[in-house]
Amino acid sequence: MRRPSAPAPVTTGGSAPTAADDVITICQNLLRIDTSNFGDDTGPGERKAAEYVAELLSDVGIHAKLFESTTGRASLVARIPGEDSSRPALLVHGHLDVVPAQADDWQVDPFSGEVKDDCLWGRGAVDMKDMDAIVLATLRAMQREGRRPPRDLVVAFLADEEAGGRLGSHWLVDHQADLFDGVSEAVSEVGGFSVDLRGRRTYLLQTAEKGIAWVKLTATGRAGHGSQINPENAVTRLAAAVARIGAHQWPVEVPTTVRAFIDGVRDQTGVDLGVGDDVDVDMLRDLFGTTARWLEATIHNTANPTALTAGYKHNVIPGVASALIDCRYLPGRKDELMAKLSELAGEDITIEVLHGDVALEVPFDGDLVQAMKTALLEQDPGAAVLPYCLSGGTDNKAFSRLGIRGYGFAPLQLPAGLDFAGMFHGVDERVPLESLRFGVRTFDRFLALS
Repeated sequence: MRRPSAPAPVTTGGSAPTAADDVITICQNLLRIDTSNFGDDTGPGERKAAEYVAELLSDVGIHAKLFESTTGRASLVARIPGEDSSRPALLVHGHLDVVPAQADDWQVDPFSGEVKDDCLWGRGAVDMKDMDAIVLATLRAMQREGRRPPRDLVVAFLADEEAGGRLGSHWLVDHQADLFDGVSEAVSEVGGFSVDLRGRRTYLLQTAEKGIAWVKLTATGRAGHGSQINPENAVTRLAAAVARIGAHQWPVEVPTTVRAFIDGVRDQTGVDLGVGDDVDVDMLRDLFGTTARWLEATIHNTANPTALTAGYKHNVIPGVASALIDCRYLPGRKDELMAKLSELAGEDITIEVLHGDVALEVPFDGDLVQAMKTALLEQDPGAAVLPYCLSGGTDNKAFSRLGIRGYGFAPLQLPAGLDFAGMFHGVDERVPLESLRFGVRTFDRFLALS
């Protein structure tokens, strides 16, 4: 496969691009910068992307401060004065890192930023260099036209979200919290995208997200020769624990946000997905297709085995074996998850939490939510807007430590048949060009109303 070209330079001469053109160029250039995050500090880092973003902002008179938590792991933050700086400020944030991609699995080079089938392809096209580009193109248009936001905006482009934000959002909260003085609310990724619901386009706003507990299981036993009978085999003990955890059926529990979503579906379609903690999962899948993968995960705690480590030679029984489990818990259900995990693992297994972060849930009302809804419906009259809970997590978790209420709002009008949910951390990640243009129009209007 051909290797990615360098980002196109920022130009200050000649006529300025329209926001609709600018968003395509910016997203394409960001996709061509490999910011793969392997979770072990061995990747290329975000510095090159952060410098490119800083140049884009500087081109229109916005000065951003760049911070490195460690070499190459860069984030940048800027504050844009609003018409009324006495009001609490709004934080708009996105991350610059992406999960790794195996090029042989893709139809195109994942770092080529190739345009194909009216889509822009590449790792990060939906997670989340698309929103980064939408925000940047919107801000650049506002600055060129001399428009100020109603209140101060703090914009942040962050490192390390794909590994929990330790070197990005959490580092900034720990070391540069004054950058976010006066901020009351935030918007970021994985919300404001459309799904087809019985022929009516419906936009899902993210008002909740599950908590994270990335744990390591360790089994110990008696090392020995592979030919001998060994009832204290660490691999056997670990395998049994992993199998119990992986096969466990977690009970259905419906958080407030999910209940509001289910009620909204009923009001819109007449289809009742269930009452209380009784949810018709088959109907959920029928209504939402691949998006149901996200939605179904928001009515359970989950614990998925993701990695195994044991042994070093075919004929040697190791004394230690370990596994990684990705646990996600519903708001208010952390203790319940950890207790059940311990029970399933068994007394021979130790459990270590390598990374943990909070579950979030915020109201689906208020001026900011109304601004999001109005911006969407002005661009797409006749559509509907519902709240939903994200099964994953965002950097809103870190900023919640500063008392900032975070929402997911990266507006995209999507074709009905596009497997949007399946492209997050998947192969052939791509975003329709027209979806990016829709995003700029909608986000511009949202900022004007916020």
